[in-house]
Amino acid sequence: MRQSGYGVAVLSPQSKGYERRHEVIDGIHVYRHPISKEGNSALDYLLEYGLALFWEFVYTCWIYFRQGFQVIQGCNPPDSIFLVALPFKLLGVKYIFDQHDANPELYLSKFGKEGVIYKVLVWLEKLTYRFSDVVISPNRSYRDLAVTRGRLDKEDVFIVRNGPDLGECRAVLPNATLKHGKPYLIGYVGTMSAQEGLDILLDVALHIKKSGRRDLHFTCVGGGPGLAELRKAAQRMDLEDMVNFTGRVPEAELLEILSTADVCVNPDKPCRMNDISTMIKIMEYMALEKPIVQFDLKEGRFSAHAASLYADNRNQVADFAAKILWLLEHPDEAKRMGKFGRRRVEQELAWEYSVKNLLAAYERAFAKRTLRSPRYLFNRRPTMPHRGPSTPSSLPKVPPAD
Repeated sequence: MRQSGYGVAVLSPQSKGYERRHEVIDGIHVYRHPISKEGNSALDYLLEYGLALFWEFVYTCWIYFRQGFQVIQGCNPPDSIFLVALPFKLLGVKYIFDQHDANPELYLSKFGKEGVIYKVLVWLEKLTYRFSDVVISPNRSYRDLAVTRGRLDKEDVFIVRNGPDLGECRAVLPNATLKHGKPYLIGYVGTMSAQEGLDILLDVALHIKKSGRRDLHFTCVGGGPGLAELRKAAQRMDLEDMVNFTGRVPEAELLEILSTADVCVNPDKPCRMNDISTMIKIMEYMALEKPIVQFDLKEGRFSAHAASLYADNRNQVADFAAKILWLLEHPDEAKRMGKFGRRRVEQELAWEYSVKNLLAAYERAFAKRTLRSPRYLFNRRPTMPHRGPSTPSSLPKVPPAD
C-alpha cells in the first residue's frame, strides 16, 4: 500500500522485542498497544481480547486526531474489532474486514463442543460481516463464508492470499549441525496451540522411534500458548533425543533451519477449521523447495498440489510417519516435489499476485464514500492500514465528489 502511494499506519499488540509504543519504519507509522499474556482457557481469551479491544480503541482515537484516516482494516481474531470501527463509521470512515480465521470453527477446533461461547462467536461474526464495507478473504472457502453466512455481495469480497515474498523467502546454505548428529532433519514452523496438531507430530516421532529408526530429528520452530506443555510432553515420551522446540527465533535462523530440513511437515489436525484455512507455512515450505507431508485437507491440497504427500485423515499417526519415511527413502522424488512447489509459488501463489486484489478492495471501499463524509477534516498526514495482526488503521486517498 505504501508503494502505491498510500500513507500507512499499523496498530498491533506489543510483543517480545517489539515494545516501542510508536515508531516510523520506512515511512510507515507503527503503533503498539499493551496486551495480556496468552492463555488457553476461555477466561484467558476473554481477558486477552477484552484488554486488546480497549487499547485498540484508545490508540485508534489518538491516531485519528493525530493523523486522520479514511479506512480502518481490522484483521481477526477476534471478531470484535468492528466495535472499534463503529464510532468512526458515523464520521464516514469505511471498515474493511480482513478475515484471517473463521472463529466459530476455530473455537470448535480448540474445545470440541458448541455452547454459549460458540453462539457468541457466531453472533460476533455475523455483526462483523454486517458492519463491513468490504471483506478480504485468504481463499475461496473463506470467500464462500462471507457470501453465504455473511450474506455479502460478491463484489464486496476480495480474495487476497497471504503468499510469501520471494525476495525474502529464499533458501540459504544448509547447516549440518542443525541436524543434531542425524542424517535427516524434519522441519516445522508455526504457532504452538491446540489446532496445530503438534501432539500428533510427537506421536509420529514416537511411532518412528519405536519402529527402530533413530536417524532423523524433528525441529519445531515457533511460539504460542501450547509450547511449554509440548516440551514437557516430549520429555515424558522420552523424545528429547529426537525432537526439539526452539520457540520463536529470528528470521535468518528460521530460514537456515528450514533450508537444512530434508522434509517439512504440517500436522494440522483434520477438522473443519483446518480444512477451510490456508496455512502460510505450506507456501513457505514450497518457496524453499521442500517436499511436504500434511493431512488431506481442502485448502492445503489447493496450495501444495504435487508438492506434498497427503496422510490418511483416519490412520493419522502411522500413515503420516510412513509418508515422511518414504520421502527420505526416495530423494529424487522428494527433490522433484520441492521444485514443483517452488514453481507453483513463483507462478501463482507469491505475494505479488495478491497485490492487485488488495488495491481493488480499497478502491471498492472508497467508492462507497458519501458526500457527507468529513473527508476534509483530517488530511494533514492521512494514513491507511497495513496487513498485520488485529490492525485497525487507515488510508489517505480521497475520491472525487460524486
